[in-house]
Amino acid sequence: MYIPRHFATTQPDELQRIIQSHPLGVLVTHGADGLDANHRPFEFDPAAGEASVLTAQVARANPVWRKCADGDAVMVVFRSLEGYVSPNWYPSKHEAHRQVPTWNYEVVHAHGRITIRDDEKFVRGVVARLTRRHEADEPQPWKMGDSAPEYIDMMLKSIVGIEVAVTRLEGKSKLSQSCELRDRKGVVDALRSRWDEALAQAVEKEIGKSGG
Repeated sequence: MYIPRHFATTQPDELQRIIQSHPLGVLVTHGADGLDANHRPFEFDPAAGEASVLTAQVARANPVWRKCADGDAVMVVFRSLEGYVSPNWYPSKHEAHRQVPTWNYEVVHAHGRITIRDDEKFVRGVVARLTRRHEADEPQPWKMGDSAPEYIDMMLKSIVGIEVAVTRLEGKSKLSQSCELRDRKGVVDALRSRWDEALAQAVEKEIGKSGG
């Protein structure tokens, strides 16, 4: 990924935030048939021994787990906030007319080595952790115990676990850092007027880092 220095995200807590707040990752693999991409929710453990670990599951019918060998290099892409930025949002555009459209976004690429985990204990653990996390805000969180054991056993047999030992994280937060201060503030105002508060706050946070 091309990352100009002023767009680089290197702080571990920021990289972890992006992954955990937007856990639907794109697992990118490369095999005999070329590139493949699978969209799966991941659990991220930043302190699993010596390396960070990503875990997920795929349908047994999905050929990706048969086409990957343990130790193969893979990449998982996590995309966070994103949105279009119009030149009309920049005060300077109306003076010099030397601005063009762009896109603001946050993304993390996790590079690592994959291991296929086709065992019931591992898969049950992955499903349990994903369920606890994503059901936590429900008034009555669903849990596997709500279903008959034989049904859960049948469902678990239809999926396969995957584990990615992360070797490198690359982060990029392109949030108008290359613009002058008044134009960055113009982006914040325009995003807020369009009800994109999350992206507006992200740009505003970057302004604060630069002392603007």
